[in-house]
Amino acid sequence: MRILVTNDDGIDAPGLKIGEAIARNLSDDVWVVAPAEDHSGQGHAITITEPMRMRQVSDKRFAVTGRPADCVVLGVHHVLPGRPDLILSGVNSGKNVGDDVGYSGTIGAVEEGVLNGIAGIALSQSYEWQAGTKTIPWEVAEMHGPGIVKDIMKHELPPGTFFNVNFPNCAADSVGGVEFTAQGRTQYDDSIAARTDGRGNPYYWLVFGHATAAPAIGTDRHALDHNKISVTPLQINRTNGPVLEQLQSSA
Repeated sequence: MRILVTNDDGIDAPGLKIGEAIARNLSDDVWVVAPAEDHSGQGHAITITEPMRMRQVSDKRFAVTGRPADCVVLGVHHVLPGRPDLILSGVNSGKNVGDDVGYSGTIGAVEEGVLNGIAGIALSQSYEWQAGTKTIPWEVAEMHGPGIVKDIMKHELPPGTFFNVNFPNCAADSVGGVEFTAQGRTQYDDSIAARTDGRGNPYYWLVFGHATAAPAIGTDRHALDHNKISVTPLQINRTNGPVLEQLQSSA
């Protein structure tokens, strides 16, 4: 099995090393093509208005001056000696649940793979800020990741579908199992911080507040709140089938 590993936190991110280690539990044919810098929040964006550059970091490891989805395009069509059988994206620093799914570059990379007919799994590790710093329990993804990916690979998915996996913020031995979940909602209390630079020019910083609503049972956020690993099947096609049928029948 040939596996392409990427992320949105960048080639030097600690979570990428864990993603690569998880991949090596499944195969000896593992390739890493990741952004040269942090591209969190880029979603499924691709670079079309400027060139990209790529450098080889080490054997089968490459850094790209593009976004996560760009890394998949370059990996699939240029770097790898043949098409990968699986794309692993992550392990991301922070959960990707609810509304975060639409913004996530971690998920965007997997979406690009699915568009190319390649199976994909997005992996993210939850954490919380404590006293102004973030403590990320990477050992959760490191311990449970290989088994989760192996179990997921046993499930056949229809075209255009992929898995979004989130590991809870707890001790590795405190994980309460695995739950197959639906994508929930993450309603942040967002705000804009208006500031002034040294030359008197205004600039703006997007500030994310904490989620304001309790998660519904059966959703990704609810599973994480109960120290469970959340596994959510997602799909590329966003068509609302029932509404489409209603519109067609009333036309």
